[in-house]
Amino acid sequence: MSDARQYFQLPSPFAMKRGGALHGAHVAYETWGRLNEARDNAVLILTGLSPSAHAASNDTDPTPGWWEGMLGPGKAIDSSRWFVICVNSLGSDKGSTCPASINPATGEPYRLSFPDLSLEDVAHAAHAMVASLGIDTLACLIGCSMGGMSALAYMLLHPGSVRTHISVDTAPQAQPFAIAIRSLQREAIRLDPHWNDGQYDAAQYPDIGMSIARKLGVITYRSAMEWNGRFARIRLDPEQREDQPFGFEFQVESYLEGHAQRFVRTFDPNSYLYLSRASDWFDISEYGNGHVQEGLKHIHIEQALVIGVSTDILFPLEQQEQIAEGLEAAGAKVEFVALDSPQGHDAFLVDIDNYSRAIGGFLSRL
Repeated sequence: MSDARQYFQLPSPFAMKRGGALHGAHVAYETWGRLNEARDNAVLILTGLSPSAHAASNDTDPTPGWWEGMLGPGKAIDSSRWFVICVNSLGSDKGSTCPASINPATGEPYRLSFPDLSLEDVAHAAHAMVASLGIDTLACLIGCSMGGMSALAYMLLHPGSVRTHISVDTAPQAQPFAIAIRSLQREAIRLDPHWNDGQYDAAQYPDIGMSIARKLGVITYRSAMEWNGRFARIRLDPEQREDQPFGFEFQVESYLEGHAQRFVRTFDPNSYLYLSRASDWFDISEYGNGHVQEGLKHIHIEQALVIGVSTDILFPLEQQEQIAEGLEAAGAKVEFVALDSPQGHDAFLVDIDNYSRAIGGFLSRL
């Protein structure tokens, strides 16, 4: 299997919003479909915190992507009509320059010497990559979760570069609950003795901290309704239980452990810390004299689809309504879809039928 991943070298130095600059940095991306002669059929996807640019399988890489059910020929994001690009966020270790990358100035990994990362930096990097393909204006910009915040930054900082927008389970700023959870996730990593102020290696690795961080995340990505429906109070069979004081007793504990084990060594802990904090820092009210709606008024696009889920505790439905109202006040024609999926924040990855209906319907009318 060959890798479908492509790389775009960012302009050097690449200045960061909060100071500092990257030299020789790049972002990874993948594409599906063909760019038409007018170069006006491009759709860009900005991802959540942990996914790579591999949103779906393609000829070069047939392995299923993180949004496999949504993207491809004849699917909601139809690659036989659209030229689809998915970029891996700057700061993510899934191919883009991140804290685990080698700092050309020292020949050593950046680790905590990586400049402070903001979602505005993620947006600028994505925009530079799109421009390098000769695309002046995206037909549609799609942002999921953290990527939805990056998408708001993209449209705000690069006026005229986006015609339409699909906002998926995101927020114009992090609410205290989301900040609190992410703060605990970062604390779990930082308090793991093997984190060692970011100076870990494969032999001394903050497995426990990353495991707890992932479990906290998974708890907030789903809803109480789903936890009750899937696990109730079912206990593990005696032979499945840990033979130690206070060990796992319930099925839900074992489920979280499985999730954590699959994640722990697949994502660089320092990159996780940087992206998590960037999500907390993002606040569109900075661009509107302290008011979210005033900040959103600076985004000028033709149409938008804003999707949220009633069971999402991380990015609650009222935040989706805020985005919809703000974009409408700025002159966009906005469709607002509130879904009742039981899966909570992760519904966009799981409830493909309902999301396909909304996203596919919107794109087919463009």
